[in-house]
Amino acid sequence: MGKTWRVIDTGLRSAAENIALNRALLEARQAGEIPDTLRFLRFRPSALLGYHQSAEQELDLDYCRANNITVQRRITGGGAIYFDESQIGWELYLTKDTLGCADMEQIARRVCEAAAQGISALGVEARYRPRNDIEVQGKKISGTGGAFEGNALMYQGTLLLRFDVEKMLRVLRIPAEKFSDKSISSARERVTNLADLLDQVPDLEVVKAALTGAFAREFGVSFVPGNLAAAELARYQDALAEIGHPDWVNLIDRPAADMPILQASRKFPGGLLRVSLAFDARAGRIKQVWFSGDFFVSPKRAVVDLEAALRNVQMDGVEEIIRSFFARQQADLLMLTPDDFAAVIRQAVG
Repeated sequence: MGKTWRVIDTGLRSAAENIALNRALLEARQAGEIPDTLRFLRFRPSALLGYHQSAEQELDLDYCRANNITVQRRITGGGAIYFDESQIGWELYLTKDTLGCADMEQIARRVCEAAAQGISALGVEARYRPRNDIEVQGKKISGTGGAFEGNALMYQGTLLLRFDVEKMLRVLRIPAEKFSDKSISSARERVTNLADLLDQVPDLEVVKAALTGAFAREFGVSFVPGNLAAAELARYQDALAEIGHPDWVNLIDRPAADMPILQASRKFPGGLLRVSLAFDARAGRIKQVWFSGDFFVSPKRAVVDLEAALRNVQMDGVEEIIRSFFARQQADLLMLTPDDFAAVIRQAVG
């Protein structure tokens, strides 16, 4: 292991501070001011918007205010997520030269497989699940994603130590029926955490050491503990001045009425199928969809994967997306058909 990378832990911080550090480290790596770096981080309770999202459309702002949950905007795209002290984040700041490639799919596989080995070292059997999840026993324990800034890459991941599924659901602007005992139980069947798997949360130093060791083996490097450099701190202060201002959170400010939650239900030979969807009428685009009802699909997570496949897609292509999804999946629908899912969506949109 001739090459050395830096490892830093920026501790428990506010959302604005963590997002400002994202920008500072990514810009500093692009400028060649810092070495390849592994960063560990934690958040105070925060609802994090994707860069292109509107808080009014994506979050239950009344719930966030009542529960002292900070709303913040990320510098990367994607959907809204909930983050708090029950998770630990890890981030890699690398270059395309370091990786030897710029293909995000290949990068995700390499990084996630390494992270899965690190999580497995804690006493569970973790596996990478394309495109960017890590699972244990078919349940998600880590979500990841990456973004380029010129030649530099920031690849981020979370690891669920403990997790309150109900709070995660309530932070988001989703249909009220998703808060039923059955829906919350269903959500718990799709997500897991170290406390549930191990009956305890490992010491944070043990968790960090496991992930650091896995990345060291995968990339053939050794890690040297470090601190934020002067160049990073200067960039951080500049970024925080912008990201810590309300104008940053309100950068995209669209009313919830522009993206209503539409609902429909229909009885098919295969059972009762309900759908709720957030629909951008101006763009003719489905932003998010949720299926429920009285029907049988195996494996259960096929419905969750279908919901993910229908995120942020044009309404015009919904039938083809659903048919293609089930053509790729090994799912048992009994008497339901792919066109049934499309039909109830069409009914909701009207």
